[in-house]
Parts: sequence; structure tokens; C-alpha cells
Amino acid sequence: QVQLVESGGGLVQAGGSLRLSCAASGRTFGSLTVGWFRQAPGKEREFVAVKTWSGSSTYYADSVKGRFTISRDNAKNTVYLQMNNLKPEDTAVYYCAARLFFVGWPGIGRFDAYDSWGQGTQVTVSS
Repeated sequence: QVQLVESGGGLVQAGGSLRLSCAASGRTFGSLTVGWFRQAPGKEREFVAVKTWSGSSTYYADSVKGRFTISRDNAKNTVYLQMNNLKPEDTAVYYCAARLFFVGWPGIGRFDAYDSWGQGTQVTVSS
């Protein structure tokens, strides 16, 4: 079992930046593929970004390409989501999720590909 704790959310104006962190414990971090999802009020949870356990592959939702960057620091057991040029439509609760190894794309973009989830962190972008 993996424990995930997100941090870094907050209120920011449109065009601003935030960096989310996802700290993992309980299982060998180097074997984990970690992704970010988000859920806005009244909407389904949607995929944002993922970096595979080996770090060799990264995928992004079209809506965040060029603005968001996912990275991982295996020494700190942490995955980051750098969010730049934020838009009001980025407002949501952001969750990190983890699973062992990799199942391929586009499967890794599905929320049911993951078996561990954090509690979420709120990101609010004002216009």
C-alpha cells in the first residue's frame, strides 16, 4: 500500500503559477508510476499528467500541454506538478495517484489504472 500526500494548492490569479507536490511512502518509490488528476465541481475526475516509474515517458492532457510540467525526485520520494499560465478553468481539486510500474498509454490516463490516491489539494484560479 502506498500513502500519498499532496500539498501546494492555493488561490492564484490567472496567469500565475503554482507547484504541487505529492509525497509518497510505504512502497519503493522507484517502482511507482505517479499521475495527477483533477476534479472540478460538478465534473468528472480528469487526467492531467503522468510520469512513468522509470521516468522515461511523460504524458499530458491536451488542455495543459505547454503550461504544466510533471517531474519526480526519487531521492525525496516526491512528484511535482509545476503549473504555469494558470487559467480559471484549471480550478479544481488536484489529486495524485500511484500504481506499480506501467500499463501503457492511453490506459495510464484512466483513473481506474491507479490503486492509491492522495486526499487532494484545492487549486483556485481567479480571473
